[in-house]
Amino acid sequence: MWQTVANAPFGCDLELAVVDRDGPHALVFPCRRVTGGWTKSATGERVDVHPTHWREWSAQSGLERQVS
Repeated sequence: MWQTVANAPFGCDLELAVVDRDGPHALVFPCRRVTGGWTKSATGERVDVHPTHWREWSAQSGLERQVS
């Protein structure tokens, strides 16, 4: 279930939902909340996103993205 980004936990792999000019969609890679923003879980690279919602990342999340 999607939850508001205001209560996103730190230090966990999360699936983020963002709204851009194409409308709402989920990012295709897991992210982690850090002080002041977000990073890619796999690399620690900062990502410039402003998510609206989050949910736990699961292996199934990644598989669904690869198949779609």
